[in-house]
Amino acid sequence: MDSKTIAQIAQIASVLEVSGYPKPGNVHRTRDFHDMVFEDFLISGIAIGDTIKESCDNTLKFKDDLSKANLGKYILKGVRETDKWIKNNTNLGIVMMIIPIASAAIFSSNFDDLQINIGKLLENTTVDDAINLYDAIGIAEAGGMGSQDEYDVTSTNAKEELIKNNQTMYDVLDISASWDSLAYELTNKMPVTFEIGYPTFYSLKKDSSINYSTLMTFLTILSQVPDTLISRKYGIEKAEEVSEMALDIINYDRDKFNKEIKLFDDYLFENKLNPGTTADLTAASIMISYLKEEFEK
Repeated sequence: MDSKTIAQIAQIASVLEVSGYPKPGNVHRTRDFHDMVFEDFLISGIAIGDTIKESCDNTLKFKDDLSKANLGKYILKGVRETDKWIKNNTNLGIVMMIIPIASAAIFSSNFDDLQINIGKLLENTTVDDAINLYDAIGIAEAGGMGSQDEYDVTSTNAKEELIKNNQTMYDVLDISASWDSLAYELTNKMPVTFEIGYPTFYSLKKDSSINYSTLMTFLTILSQVPDTLISRKYGIEKAEEVSEMALDIINYDRDKFNKEIKLFDDYLFENKLNPGTTADLTAASIMISYLKEEFEK
């Protein structure tokens, strides 16, 4: 698979995720937030294309020494490219997920190798990758990151501490894995993406619309994995309550589903309950699904 195709798949996944309607609690084609709108996410999904391609080309060049894959560098570059167009954190989480997926795809000989190679890439990250990740988080001004005792991204001495203690990107993500779903995904070969999200989208897309497949993938992930953006802001009990509501909706018949999903969206929006982490996992799941189709051609 060539780097241009992988980059296009990453862009497609980003755009399809935000287009999912009515994706509860998130920006979508008929729902804007006061500080970011639907079109911001479309622009963000397109803006990262060249960076994804560069990341793939670089990884292929250094596939025998994955410490030179520079995942952190390309995550930072993706955020900077987005920041040129959109002054909001529209896609930090998506970029963090998509860069390793894309970089693994370029040197995977088949789909079965993809998940393993994602793990290899993360395990071979460096201190420089960690520093670049911290810079990316700073540019995105990511909300809800929380304050941590170790290597707090908001600390003025954070990068010096990373260098002093030889902490790689994998190391700092591993510290966050107990309270952040994306960090857990990245340090554990993306189990939610590969075991819940991608199988749901891939299966549904065969007989259902892309929009319905996207929406159900989002709900399926949310129903099984309490959203950590919600839990960091409002507590784990509230996140679990939202997951239970998502599970109820999945089990409704189609007519009731169509009614209740809109009410669920309204409820989350009105109460500022934004399952943003679930959205990132959904984008990654869509990307994996399209990569599988490409591998099978």
